[in-house]
Amino acid sequence: MDVVVHSATKYLGGHNDLLAGAVLGSTELVGAIRGLQGITGAVVDPFAAYLLVRGLKTFALRMERQNANAQAVAEFLAAHPRITAVHYAGLPGHPDHAIARKQMRGFGGVVSFEVAGDLDAATRVVDACAIPYIAASLGGVESLIEQPAIMSFYELTSDERLEIGIKDNLIRFAVGIEDADDLIADLAQALDRAFAGVALI
Repeated sequence: MDVVVHSATKYLGGHNDLLAGAVLGSTELVGAIRGLQGITGAVVDPFAAYLLVRGLKTFALRMERQNANAQAVAEFLAAHPRITAVHYAGLPGHPDHAIARKQMRGFGGVVSFEVAGDLDAATRVVDACAIPYIAASLGGVESLIEQPAIMSFYELTSDERLEIGIKDNLIRFAVGIEDADDLIADLAQALDRAFAGVALI
C-alpha cells in the first residue's frame, strides 16, 4: 500500500464533532499531497484544533471505559442464544485473541455480532435498541449501532458482501462510555423484542 489516509480523530476527539487526520506514505506521495494542501489550504481550522485538544484531555479515560464496556457487551452477546457469532478480539474464542493480548492493553470499543436470522432480524434488533444511535461512525462517547449490509457496504450486492465477510445478519456496535449494565439491558430487551414469538432452533 503506497499511501494511507488515516483519521484517528473519532477516538481522539471523542464527540463526533470534528474532522482531522493524517496522511502516511512514501515521501513522493506525501509530498504531492503536501503540495496540494498548499494550494487548497486543507488544514485544520482553529476551532477543530481546539476540539481535538479538548478531546485528548479525556482520551485515556474514554478508552479505558470503552474497552471495559465492549468486553462486557461481547461476553453478554457470546452467551446469548439469539447470537450466532461475536467478532471481538477480547473473547478467548476469537482466532486472534492471543496476538491481541500480547499487542494491546484493551481490545477496542467495537463489537460486531451476527444474530440468528436474516437482514430483517438484524433490522429488528437495531430498531429495538433504545440507547445507541443508528450511525456508522465510532469512537465517540455515545454508543452507535448499524447494519453494515445496508449502511457501510450498501453499494455491494449480497454476494460481493459475503466475499469480504459481511453477512446480512451482521450488526456493528460501537460501544460508548454509558453504563455497561444499561447497554447490556438494552441489548437484552432489543433481542427479546426482535425475536418475540420466534422459536429457538
